[in-house]
Amino acid sequence: MVQVARLAPKLLESSTPLVADFFRSQQRDGGFCDRDGQRDLYYTVFGVEGSLALQQSLPDGELEAYVRSFGAGDKLDLIHLACLVRCWSALPAATLRDCPQEELLAKIETYRTTDGGYDSVSNSSAGSLYGSFMALGAYQDLQQPIPELETLLDFVRELRDPAGGFHNSRTHPVSLVPTTAGAVALLRNVGNQPVDPSIGQWFLSCFDPQGGFRAGADVPIPDLLSTATALHALTSLKMDIGGRKELCLDFIDTLWTNRGGFYGHWEDSHVDCEYTYYALLALGHLSL
Repeated sequence: MVQVARLAPKLLESSTPLVADFFRSQQRDGGFCDRDGQRDLYYTVFGVEGSLALQQSLPDGELEAYVRSFGAGDKLDLIHLACLVRCWSALPAATLRDCPQEELLAKIETYRTTDGGYDSVSNSSAGSLYGSFMALGAYQDLQQPIPELETLLDFVRELRDPAGGFHNSRTHPVSLVPTTAGAVALLRNVGNQPVDPSIGQWFLSCFDPQGGFRAGADVPIPDLLSTATALHALTSLKMDIGGRKELCLDFIDTLWTNRGGFYGHWEDSHVDCEYTYYALLALGHLSL
């Protein structure tokens, strides 16, 4: 994703330094801040990746100290364990060798569910696409094979919604753009599995006539997360969005602020690292 986000300056042009300044403004003692201005591991991932996409240097020494402060992640849930691993992977290779890899992956495995997936909640009876996507990302960041990959892929395939995309879990049978995009990535990029082309049409059914993608066909307004992940998945599926490109650009432009950050959607009142990163990802795809 970062490789695609690096193409965003083609469209940002002279506004690129403003976005880079925004990411710098969000740095807090080695990490990046959340919407309340507090240093946060989850938002640090987006701050780091947004900075790297714009080829900005990171405060490696301070970032390393922040990452090391979590130790082996004893107090972290699955999502934050995966975020910790992602932050370790952003550090210089010599530093990465100090990562408590075995302990982190062992903790991630405690979130494995009996149906073959992973869930973000411990002791869950059912896995979720979101939890599985985050767990897989951690293994990839540490360049380690995920255990029982075929079982995980079977779990993902069983979540296919005959009416469209993919359910997030058996206990939450709702198909949304971000989770469906995660399923496409898992099946195509990891499992080398064919994906039903009709999924591409389902993504397009979530396009808003005013521009951007909604999280689902019945969701009232589009948002940046859904737009970025839909474009990412459609590119993977080699589907052309045609005249929707200009409308997507117009939509993203409505979320731009002169602070250099982006709102997540039209009803949002805060800019943050997460949605600004998704703006870069969407613009990267639209620059192709």
